[in-house]
Amino acid sequence: MDLPSTSSQSSPSRPALQTIAVVGLGTMGSGIAEVLARAGREVIGIDVSEAAARRATAALAAATARSVAKEQLTEQEREAVLARFRTFSELGAAADADLVIEVVPESYELKQRIFRELDAIVRPTAILATGTNALSVTRMAAESQRPERVVGLHFFNPVSAMKLVEVVSSVLTAPPAVEAVTTLARELGKEPVAVGDRPGFVADGLLFGYLNQAAAMFEAKYASREDIDAAMKLGCGLPMGPLALLDLIGVDTARTVLEAMYTASGDRLHAPAPILGHLAEAGLTGQKSGRGFYTYEAPGSQVVVRDLQTPPDGELVRASRPVNSVGVAGSGTMASGIAQVFAQAGFPVVLAARSQEKADAAKAAIGKSLARAVDRGRLTAEAAAATVGRITAAGSLDAFADVDLAVEAVAEDLEVKQELFRALDKACKPGAVLATTTSSLPVIAIARATSRPEDVIGMHFFNPAPAMKLVEVVRTVLTADDVHATVRGICGQVRKHAVDCGDRAGFIVNALLFPYLNNAIKMVEQHYAGIDDIDAAMKLGGGYPMGPFELLDVVGLDVSLAIEQVLHKEFRDPGLAPSPLLEHLVAAGCLGRKTGRGFREYAPRR
Repeated sequence: MDLPSTSSQSSPSRPALQTIAVVGLGTMGSGIAEVLARAGREVIGIDVSEAAARRATAALAAATARSVAKEQLTEQEREAVLARFRTFSELGAAADADLVIEVVPESYELKQRIFRELDAIVRPTAILATGTNALSVTRMAAESQRPERVVGLHFFNPVSAMKLVEVVSSVLTAPPAVEAVTTLARELGKEPVAVGDRPGFVADGLLFGYLNQAAAMFEAKYASREDIDAAMKLGCGLPMGPLALLDLIGVDTARTVLEAMYTASGDRLHAPAPILGHLAEAGLTGQKSGRGFYTYEAPGSQVVVRDLQTPPDGELVRASRPVNSVGVAGSGTMASGIAQVFAQAGFPVVLAARSQEKADAAKAAIGKSLARAVDRGRLTAEAAAATVGRITAAGSLDAFADVDLAVEAVAEDLEVKQELFRALDKACKPGAVLATTTSSLPVIAIARATSRPEDVIGMHFFNPAPAMKLVEVVRTVLTADDVHATVRGICGQVRKHAVDCGDRAGFIVNALLFPYLNNAIKMVEQHYAGIDDIDAAMKLGGGYPMGPFELLDVVGLDVSLAIEQVLHKEFRDPGLAPSPLLEHLVAAGCLGRKTGRGFREYAPRR
């Protein structure tokens, strides 16, 4: 077998894969070409469209010009990069390439035709790579005369910024081909992750199910596109909201990937949301067409412009109830954090717990948190003292007699919350707004425990409350308009971003986040990938601040299981059933960082 190998054919002066052809000069192909040219490779760009070739050349020129302006390249180095990139309209230009990477639209027919033609053009030692993220590499390799040289090489957009490259081998791929492209990925400054051949691989296998659910959530008019995107950015720290990301990827591309995944798995979570088909059929494919979920300044532009779905400037002015004082019920981390948020915003706060001792301890914890902020220069000592001074610790809900807003932050247990709301109903004055911070339970079931369900609303803060900007505002079918307006206004006063959502399990963030986490666990269960590779794939390929297993261990496996059980019970979708591996770990007491062991082991806390 005569294939390029980093061990047998490379030399210090010339890498094994020096001349590389990129077939397809769309956004992804152009990005790959730029990264290769910057890394010193001779790049042959091939596209039947002369316009696409011109755009790719112009994009490289503009990107390198920006690098010169930032003093990342000299003008001489820029000229060298530009000279290494040549464009052609015929596949014959790839005759002398060491590696050919096709990045054409996701169509078996098109990709297989290209591979068959390349068989008659390229040298016997050349490696053929497909950039597919949805189709079977094995099936494409089987169409080639030399299937042992066919690999998958899946880059992520934008190629210049994203570090992940998934290296996909089939049962037919020879190890030297895998070794050669893996070495190339490292030489490009990327992190290669070896994955098996199944639709979506690791990163897209997890990502596209989440994107599909977000599209379905929008289609059902459960929440606005702006609120869905803001919720996932602010609640999870993601670089981009799911609907904006679908527009960037291409609505048609996303639908193709999901269709392939659904065909392979039969999981309803991957059955493409009808809206994806409707938009694609209408030619509304996202940024590349100028319109998708959002409307853009022009085809190919990233600048969003106003359209019929854009909310009006400013909130609709509605009558709201005056809020001059706030009560927070609970003594845990979330209750303390919420009390701190309101007190820092200038509200007098009553922090009530089951005993005076617990309430005093919670107030002391707030004082320590503020002291750390002072030590780090984030807050003045005077501001910290004033904040603590606005908080009154109480051992009974009787102290809530005069508050205008009561916020419950106790254990995520329906019976516990209902009991507390029955007590709030008696303790709070008529007209007081009663808010629950539940993250997954039905707000209406909590509201019905009171004699005034119209005063009850969900106000889901995220942990840690002082740092996280998002609040999910959950109105039930009985919530009064002025209660909703009051809570929206209060969120603005405490400098939080409010998003509206309906009263169903998981609201926005958890309804999208936890199925993604559950699917990651299933990948490990099925021995498709390890936890380290999956975490790396989502951080490097998806821009996630934490990998799914890092996040699960931080959240707590018991908490995660409880949320997934609620989602499964609410939607009755078999794909939402909690992973048995998660259930086994919880049963064994392996709950994550708080117990020292979850999906990983941790050093004991001091």
